[in-house]
Amino acid sequence: MDDPSGRSPDSEPLPEDRTERRARWNLAGLLLALFVALLLYRVLHAGHLEETTLFYVGLPAVIAITVVLTSKPRSATGAILATITVALAFAGPLLGEGIVCLLFAAPLFYLVGLLIGAVIDYFDRRGPHALAAPLVLLTLVAVGAEVAGPARDNAVTAVRAAPGTGTEQALAAVPRFGPFESAFLKIGFPRPLAATGTGLEVGALREITFNPRRSLGIGALPEPRSMTLRVKERGPGRVTFSVVRDTTLTRWLDLREAEFTWGNGRLAVALRYRRTFDPGWYFGPLQRYAVGQAADYLAGTFAR
Repeated sequence: MDDPSGRSPDSEPLPEDRTERRARWNLAGLLLALFVALLLYRVLHAGHLEETTLFYVGLPAVIAITVVLTSKPRSATGAILATITVALAFAGPLLGEGIVCLLFAAPLFYLVGLLIGAVIDYFDRRGPHALAAPLVLLTLVAVGAEVAGPARDNAVTAVRAAPGTGTEQALAAVPRFGPFESAFLKIGFPRPLAATGTGLEVGALREITFNPRRSLGIGALPEPRSMTLRVKERGPGRVTFSVVRDTTLTRWLDLREAEFTWGNGRLAVALRYRRTFDPGWYFGPLQRYAVGQAADYLAGTFAR
């Protein structure tokens, strides 16, 4: 019996049929990729591997390869980037991430997806040979991340003019923090609100309260954040604070010490920290720049 549309059973499907079929495959591929990504996230999180190259390179790579293998996109790159965008949009509400974490992770996710998509589109078809290329690329990126990344232990110094003799008195008194001047820090970095503690003798404490962390998780409550510092060393024109407790930056880096050196009309602030995120070639410069901006903020605060 002829089809009501007038087409015989053996006739080629109409362009509309192929378009609808492609759309269904693409939707199925997107949903499967999101499910696989969520499952992998849970596994990595349970294994405390959410700060490793396996997470920040492996997760977007799994998303990319899953999309290409389970859907029929016209462009692998376009489908991969679209799926990563959807995944990042859901990451905050579902996983409780903050806006800063998503902003920092997004460029790396897009970079991995773009590289894999470009390789697959170059071959212009799915198959073992096309899949091997992104897997080799992923291996090179993962290995190169550990080999070429900067050292984990770092120090950043910022210097401000500090005319007069009030710098030492300002450091010995209760800190008074102002708003951020750096546009980079304004995007969501923890902001010091108040502090307690005085003195520069060894053992003197400072307790600094920051604005609470507000994640994008559904129903998530603000989390209080604070940092405790203790004077570790004291010398002429120099004082070093060690970080005793930190609920402010521990999700992103390990801040160890803050050294203040003053004299000759200048104040230098050196922050020593340990990088905890991989890949180092990506997070190393990013963290170094952020810590440098924080050091400059502290120098400006006490130089006044």
